[in-house]
Order: sequence, then C-alpha cells, then structure tokens
Amino acid sequence: MTKVKLITDSGADLPYSFLQEQNIDLLPLQVELDGEEYDDVISIDSKKIFDAMRNGKTPKTSQASPTKIKEVFVNLAKEKRPGVYIAFSSQLSGTYQTACMIREQVLEEYPDLDLTIIDTKAASLGQGLIVFHAAKLASSGATKEKIIQETEFYCSHMEHLFTVDDLEYLRRGGRVSRASAFVGGLLNIKPLLNVEDGKLIPIEKIRGKKKVLNRILELMEERGVNLKDQLIGISHGDDEETARQMKNMIEDRFGCKHFYINMIGSAIGAHSGPGTLAIFFLMLRRIVNLILPHNKISVSI
Repeated sequence: MTKVKLITDSGADLPYSFLQEQNIDLLPLQVELDGEEYDDVISIDSKKIFDAMRNGKTPKTSQASPTKIKEVFVNLAKEKRPGVYIAFSSQLSGTYQTACMIREQVLEEYPDLDLTIIDTKAASLGQGLIVFHAAKLASSGATKEKIIQETEFYCSHMEHLFTVDDLEYLRRGGRVSRASAFVGGLLNIKPLLNVEDGKLIPIEKIRGKKKVLNRILELMEERGVNLKDQLIGISHGDDEETARQMKNMIEDRFGCKHFYINMIGSAIGAHSGPGTLAIFFLMLRRIVNLILPHNKISVSI
C-alpha cells in the first residue's frame, strides 16, 4: 500500500519542524513587510511581524504562490502517490480556490494525479489540529478514504474561540469600524469571536481581559464534550504568559491533560495582531483519540 502524501499551508500555524518530521509538504502564504515579501513560516518569524505592528506598521498578506502550488502538485503526480491537501478556509484566503484551479491544470498533463483538496473552513490551530490527526492516520498506513472521512469529520466539528488585544488591528482588516475600535480601546472592550462556515463571526464584546478569559471557559463548557480527553489547541500573538494562564484555567476546570500551544503565524498574525488568544477543540458526541501522532512533539508547556 502506498502511503498517502499530506499537503497543507501555513494557515495551519504549525511549526516547520513538525511538518518536516511528518513529511508534510507546506504551501507558505505570503507576507509583505517594509517592501519585502516573505514565505510564512519559512523565511520570517511571526515575532518580527508582531513587533512591527506594535511599532505602527501594517504588514500585508497574500495567498500561497501559484508556482509553488503547481510544483508540489506536479511532484505528487510524478511520485504516483495519493495525496490530500488540507487547506486554509476558503472564506479567509484565495489559496483553496487557486489550488483547485491548478489541480485541474496539472490533471491535463498528468491525468493519473490522485489529489483531493479539502476546504477545512478552519484557521490557525483549528486547521492545525485537523492536520495533526490526518498525520497520525497517514503514519499508521490509513487509506486515503479513511483519512478524508476523518478529516472531514474534524473540519465539521472544529470549534474556534478567540479574542484580540486591540480592536485597531481588526479595524485595519475591515472587521470593525474606526469608531468602534476607538471606543473599544477607551473602554478596554475585548471582542470574542469564532469561526462559522469558514468565516469570522463576532459573538459578543466583553469589558476586560479577565472576563473574556472566563467567558471562553463558559463557552467551552457549553460547546465541548469530553474535553478532558481532547487535545486542546492554544495559539497566541506573542503573549505566552496569557496562553499559559489560559492553559492552567482549562486544566483546572475540565481536567484536560493534552495541549498544543504555539505562536500564531505571520500571515494570520498580520490581521489579528499581537495579544491575540485563540482556543481550539472539537464539539464532540463521542470520545476521539486526540493525542499527537508523534511522541517527540510536546503536548504541553
């Protein structure tokens, strides 16, 4: 049986080292800062983006390079391996649509290309946890059909809960009005958002950091099932202290033992800004094994 090849993009906010260990091909999103263009994850550190934003700069982002996408797809065709591309939400990036078009182009030259592209409708470690599970299945020799089935289940059950430290960054991205951002800053208003059908959806506005963290816990209790058996994802915008605090709060309340914590990548961070905190888990009706697929990867801090 030929092992399934996995492909993802940097919207998953996964460390490059993990992707290399799992032999997962990466399609980096593009980030522009001070007139220079970088490959997310590969040629720029997200802390550089967050520091630049604190200094008033506005990085720009764009989808993964069509040339790079085609290169990866052609290599897959030449290897004659089945492949699954687990993609960043189509509602947040044009990368998924571009990949679908390029797949059709490559099929004209390589009609035996066996590639399925999945729109996760997820972002950051929401997408990352989906990739983790697919990697576990692939490393165990699961069939492509099995990987697709479970990946689609994860996509449809992945919950995102996140807040940003400064509404101004969302204003720059067109998510809130200038007036709302100004008033929110004065009143220490923290927006709480989630992702529905791949789109960012505001849930409510909460005054104060402590209150928004407690509200996240309440929503986790309402929406999650068997949380203590899950791998909980926490991503942050260069604010490891708050990420640790959130981890401890989740651990104390739900008895969770397995966490994956990582800094938000440059492409997503360019829109959410420093101080962002995001929590990811599955809305489950049954217990699913969510332990990381590689025992060398730390699941806690």
